[in-house]
Amino acid sequence: MNGREEEPVFEVAIVVPKKREKEGDENRDCVEFLVQELKTAGLIVERVCGISDEFIKLAAPPETLGRAATELQIKKLTYIGMELQFEWDQVTAFVTQPDGSLFSWFERFRCFHHLIYRIVNRTEADLTLKFDGKEIRIQINESLLKRFEDEGIVKQVFPLHDEKKRKQLLKNWALNWLDFTSQPVDEIYLYYGTKIATYFSFLGMYTRWLFFPAALGLALQLIDFGSMQLLVLPAFFIFIISWAVFFFQFWKRKNSALLARWGINYSLSEYKALDTEMNSLNRVHADHEKNFDANKPIEKKILQRDEWLGLLLRIRNNTVVALAIICLQLPFELAYAHLYEITESYTLKFLLTAVYLLAIQYYTQIGGKMSVILINYENNQGEESSSASLVYKVFGLYFMQSYIGLFYHALLHRNLTTLREVLIQRLIVSQVLENLMENAYPYLKYSYKKYKAVHKKMHEQGSSGGKRIRLTTRVEKEYLKPSYTACIGKELEDGLFDDYLELALQFGMIMMFASAFPLVFCFAILNNITEIRTDALKLLVMLRRPVPRASATIGAWLNIFQFLIVTAICTNCILLVCLYDQEGKWRIEPGLAAILIMEHVLLLIKFGFSNFVPEEPAWVKANRVRNVVQVRDMYSKQLLRSISNLEKKRD
Repeated sequence: MNGREEEPVFEVAIVVPKKREKEGDENRDCVEFLVQELKTAGLIVERVCGISDEFIKLAAPPETLGRAATELQIKKLTYIGMELQFEWDQVTAFVTQPDGSLFSWFERFRCFHHLIYRIVNRTEADLTLKFDGKEIRIQINESLLKRFEDEGIVKQVFPLHDEKKRKQLLKNWALNWLDFTSQPVDEIYLYYGTKIATYFSFLGMYTRWLFFPAALGLALQLIDFGSMQLLVLPAFFIFIISWAVFFFQFWKRKNSALLARWGINYSLSEYKALDTEMNSLNRVHADHEKNFDANKPIEKKILQRDEWLGLLLRIRNNTVVALAIICLQLPFELAYAHLYEITESYTLKFLLTAVYLLAIQYYTQIGGKMSVILINYENNQGEESSSASLVYKVFGLYFMQSYIGLFYHALLHRNLTTLREVLIQRLIVSQVLENLMENAYPYLKYSYKKYKAVHKKMHEQGSSGGKRIRLTTRVEKEYLKPSYTACIGKELEDGLFDDYLELALQFGMIMMFASAFPLVFCFAILNNITEIRTDALKLLVMLRRPVPRASATIGAWLNIFQFLIVTAICTNCILLVCLYDQEGKWRIEPGLAAILIMEHVLLLIKFGFSNFVPEEPAWVKANRVRNVVQVRDMYSKQLLRSISNLEKKRD
């Protein structure tokens, strides 16, 4: 011990506007009252004045977070391997995080949210507070923060960066280009939570595995196999499909190992899904919740009706999206592909592509917003189910946008030269521009908001030619930075939606057209190595610290990747037919028949090899089985103890 207390780490900030006039009674001032209540709740509070707003920074001692976790009934892993409801009095029984802290970032943020939103008017009468001469009446047991948000007194509540950890991650992760695909995944998990750490772990593993097909594709591009070329391309295609199948099986193994290492077991995910489903059922049957019995005929009919109604709503919405894609987007994409095919000037092709990219951005944004609206009318069981439904709908829009032009060049015109040009353009030019925009757009947005805030203050003070006003507080700089949101909005998904979408579209591109352009995997590696560092830089420097989410897997995106593998089997077989059937007569000769047979064999490999590699390592499965046995024994003893106590009372 050095005799000095460790400085508190402020992890959450509340933004309130600066008051234009001073209140006569500070005890009745909204902000003063909120600050006092936050301190009473056990939080460490620091007030910081910015140029246009005031910021209330919050930190919490371990005991305060522990009490909140107890109230929230958070389940945590214990040293005996079981997940039990957290109790502050038995804190030593629970497993700590890899850095020695008691709670993960997701758990801490939940505790902060609970502490600040549970502050209510505990007096026996309505409470009258003032802000800038305006009176705010708070009813008994009404949440102060929610009321202040409705009144515009609280602008935002957002998480803060831990400057020490942020700089360490910046050095060891975002700016560490020498490690290529290596990343401090555990540190990312501790700082950003499970969902973001899972994404970067997947991106790193995917990039490392790409070296195998990239090396083989480079060899095919550089070596002339002569007459053996007819056999080399099908062999390469078979290798690619087998590679993709094994990659995703080994990713499932790694994902389960990561969750076990972080103290997150599948049983916990199942409990969360069950809780979500039960909460949904309780909302549906709130009128007769006490007498609800799933075995009664009436209740069975209600459950069956809701189940089929939800299914019909999803079918209706999916049909609407499919018709919109076929009737609106398909003609637009085919018109662009046809104009690109007949245009001879490279300058006109460039201008045509620029107009197309501009138009398609607006189209996909409209499609994403419509998908969000449709999901609100679906009977989805929880946020995770709604998020998966949104992913499928929006990916359908981007699937048509990204691949229909390639199919047009490859299958209708059989113009493999143009196909390769478009692939290079999509994988190099478009990807580079997207990476630049991902970092440039947040910076430009931050610069504009900063410029606007400074000049507004200068105008208020009438000091346009006097003393220069600057942002001096870190919390205000973070507040002006953009949040990590998805292109379709922040209702159900964060910015990882865009990152996963980019990976899925790239995976489909390199898989579905591998036979026509084996070198495509090399371009994907270069892009992904850059993507790892630029995404890290974006999160650490350009954006606010994201709100943590509980997702522990890549979710619906895994099904999309699996769908793309099946699609790649079909498209590559057709490409091989186009390569070998130059005359276009489509005769069932031995070579073409072999390709058709190979398609069926590859589909068998796809679904057969998926069960060849276990999804869980043996040590993870053993721990999970042990936990289940321990939970069963514990509840059995509790049941026996309860029966014994009842018998004693009867005696």
